[in-house]
Amino acid sequence: MKLNKIVLSFVIVVVAVSCATNPFTGKKTMAFVGNDELFPSAFAQYNQVLTENKVLTGTSDAEMITRVGQRIAVAAERYLTANGFEGYLEDYQWEYKLIESEQVNAWCMPGGKIAFYTGILPIAANETGVAAIMGHEVAHALANHGQQRMSAAYIQQGLSAVGNVALSSDDQALGIFNQSFGVVSNVAGMLPFSRAHETEADKIGLYLMGIAGYNPEEASELWVRMKANSGASSTPEFLSTHPSNDSRIENLKALAPQAKEEAAKYGVTSFRAIN
Repeated sequence: MKLNKIVLSFVIVVVAVSCATNPFTGKKTMAFVGNDELFPSAFAQYNQVLTENKVLTGTSDAEMITRVGQRIAVAAERYLTANGFEGYLEDYQWEYKLIESEQVNAWCMPGGKIAFYTGILPIAANETGVAAIMGHEVAHALANHGQQRMSAAYIQQGLSAVGNVALSSDDQALGIFNQSFGVVSNVAGMLPFSRAHETEADKIGLYLMGIAGYNPEEASELWVRMKANSGASSTPEFLSTHPSNDSRIENLKALAPQAKEEAAKYGVTSFRAIN
């Protein structure tokens, strides 16, 4: 009981003093690391990745990545300004690079540094598929998911330290705690936290691609292709950082009409042809 009170007090204190507002949900989120610290670090990591890989320029695919990225960035600016977050992106330094690699991957660093790998392009299949991926990855950055994951990791480390101090006089209890804490905190805490971020980024990404003029209904088709590419084997959802492919596909289908309604608020009632 004493340990529970100590842990609860610790969580309340750290969360209360370190919160930011998610501009898409209006909810308070953990923010132990500010953008003034996070962005320079992210930019440096991005530049290192670029120096260590072959960056493609001047190709039709590279130009498409830049074109889609710019449209998604404009959509984000429009959405944020309309919802009372004018200036939210003032410290962003948007950059869009296509990297030659067989990796089926794409990501957006905090602060707007985006990388696509050529290995994901066949699954994207077309510009609308690229927009679905781009919207999702940019959404992670805009909703400060990286910042929140870092903050959650700090809490996890802090709770472990608190538990070790509180149980230091009982070797048996301390041993049990250390054996179980990592597994329990991941399965019951960190993994659901990560899956929630993925679902949130899916929704925000649909809004962004819709406002940018790309049909949100195509996002679920992208994930049908992602599922086919991943093969029959997959990690059970409760042990994964991501929702299952089937959960994701159904969720994207259900959210697409909302995304189209959101796009209509910005005058977007028809979408770019798929090519």
